[in-house]
Amino acid sequence: MLDINRRHFLKVVASAGAAVTVSTALGGCSSLVRADNADTVDFTHGVASGDPTTNALMLWTRAVPKNNAKPVITLGWEVARDPSFSDIIRSGTATTSARRDYTVKVDVQQLPAGMSLYYRFVGHDQYSPIGEGATLPQQGIDSIRLGVFSCSNYPAGFFNPYHHASQDDTIDFVLHLGDYIYEYGAGGYGYDDAERIGRTFPDNNNKEIVSLDDYRRRYALYRTDEGLKALHATKSFIVVWDDHEIANDTYKDGAQNHQPDTEGDFYQRRAAAIQAYYEWMPIRPPQGDASLQIYRSFELGDLANLIMLDTRIIGRDKQLAYADFTDASTGEFDSQGFQAAMQSDRSILGKKQLQWLVNQLAQSNARWQILGQQLLMARMNFPAAIIGSKDRSTIANKLLKAAQLKQARANGQQLTEQQQRYIDTVTPYNLDAWDGYAMEREVLFQQVKQMGKKIVVLAGDTHNAWHNHLTTHTGEQIGVEFGTSSVSSPGMETYLGLDDATAKKLAQALPTVIKDLQYTNLHERGYMVTQISKDAIDNEWRFVDTIKSKDYQLSGTHRAQFRG
Repeated sequence: MLDINRRHFLKVVASAGAAVTVSTALGGCSSLVRADNADTVDFTHGVASGDPTTNALMLWTRAVPKNNAKPVITLGWEVARDPSFSDIIRSGTATTSARRDYTVKVDVQQLPAGMSLYYRFVGHDQYSPIGEGATLPQQGIDSIRLGVFSCSNYPAGFFNPYHHASQDDTIDFVLHLGDYIYEYGAGGYGYDDAERIGRTFPDNNNKEIVSLDDYRRRYALYRTDEGLKALHATKSFIVVWDDHEIANDTYKDGAQNHQPDTEGDFYQRRAAAIQAYYEWMPIRPPQGDASLQIYRSFELGDLANLIMLDTRIIGRDKQLAYADFTDASTGEFDSQGFQAAMQSDRSILGKKQLQWLVNQLAQSNARWQILGQQLLMARMNFPAAIIGSKDRSTIANKLLKAAQLKQARANGQQLTEQQQRYIDTVTPYNLDAWDGYAMEREVLFQQVKQMGKKIVVLAGDTHNAWHNHLTTHTGEQIGVEFGTSSVSSPGMETYLGLDDATAKKLAQALPTVIKDLQYTNLHERGYMVTQISKDAIDNEWRFVDTIKSKDYQLSGTHRAQFRG
């Protein structure tokens, strides 16, 4: 399977040609790029920067020629210390074509460390919007602030959390933890209010996306959102994919939302999705555009080692599902079979990435080890009787009942044997997260424990905010997890059919039900700002009051601190 996987990917990517221009010698003034060989273009989707290092930064734009007869177009680029571009420190030229969807990526080298920079692209007689970016600091910094995002669903609402963060000058870099786009068509997930708020799909992109053109058009649509364009123009991104950049619940050999009979070969679809991702995102693939490997690390001065993981594509075994262990005719659950599967040697990272991660942790001398990845890593166990509920509308009341019983027992009240079993017989509520790969998680946690290090996990995917302790199977804390709410995707309040008041009540009760849970927000969209300093990690969740209109305001915040 792995050979087929690689062959399909290489075939599709090879057809696209070289995707990145790497700058070489130091450039001079703008006259070097504003020449007759630059073509007349429209900069249709703004600018972006990403994958900063201490001496390099990836720049991105899309430059569509006004004269489509030219097979290859040329334009210039400039990097300056000031927004007026009176002090240009790097410049050069780049090319693109329809084979790359007219996206342009320039890997600018030989830049100063820890510096805010301005950049733009230059056509024959036009400039792109000006972008702001930054290189990573080298040493001697007191703190660094990361804006953390996940799960932006275009028809579900406006990307107001992006817009809000774009106005915050204190955010140094942006982490996007996946589900940057969604693959569904019109009428699919998150589409309920699309017509009312004017967020429908165009006719040429209103079906589930499968082909390379489909994925490219979906990125192009997302990048018309004003909030997303503003954030890309003001912050350098560090990104990783989750599942919806390909299809829901992707794993290494398939996806829940891929049907080979009607949607073709999965590996071809995945190759098309990843090609579009590499074209449209300001990312420097660590092994090049012909590689599935996206996991990589960034040194944030001497403060932190930021380790970006891939829990979806490179090594994940297929997710377990409770339905697979339930007899359809009798409803009887095969608990022995389920436990055997949970305790088997199943992987979410793949052995190679897991070993790479352990090596990264062992070799790092940074104060903090930060894992940027997609899924909740903490234990999130619900009473098993609740997981079996077929009627979702009853789940909230059952969880509130469980919280009341646990609180009563903590207060010394005697519970019946049946009540004891109800709250003590627990099982993971989400087998698609790290809970579904508990053995590998324990291997990782034991490695962290032996090293004497504490990890800070930043997570996305769930569409809700979470603060969890990370503990071994014997209860020893080896770190903390901060999970961000979604930019616009519906959360647990929609899944369970909760009004705001019930969602707030349940959020207050859940830390009683779930041992390692410290805080959750189940009904508001937003993002996190994670401040890393020598003494502590300070995390702030920020929530907006609406995504159904561009007229929004900050509705609330919550703060937590981890001192290691």
